[in-house]
Amino acid sequence: MTISCEGERCRLEGPVTMDNVTAVLAEGTQLFKGTRVVVDLKAVTEVDSAAVSLLLEWRRAAAKENRRIEFENVPPNLESLAELYGVAHLIGTA
Repeated sequence: MTISCEGERCRLEGPVTMDNVTAVLAEGTQLFKGTRVVVDLKAVTEVDSAAVSLLLEWRRAAAKENRRIEFENVPPNLESLAELYGVAHLIGTA
């Protein structure tokens, strides 16, 4: 798993699962500093419910700091999980 950022655009690559979500959260918290961040999830290879929690936590943290975070190219399996849990509208996949 890696996160790379250029300006306000960041790209998350690799799996986001229970096994690594704590590290992904910490890395994102360090990297997401602007008033607006767009996270491209196109290269995410594997997800579980921890990925949904991660996106929700990033949303909460951004709101707390009066920042905006957006997610694009959300993988279909992550969208399905968000819909299953009734939170797709909270992470912007609805």
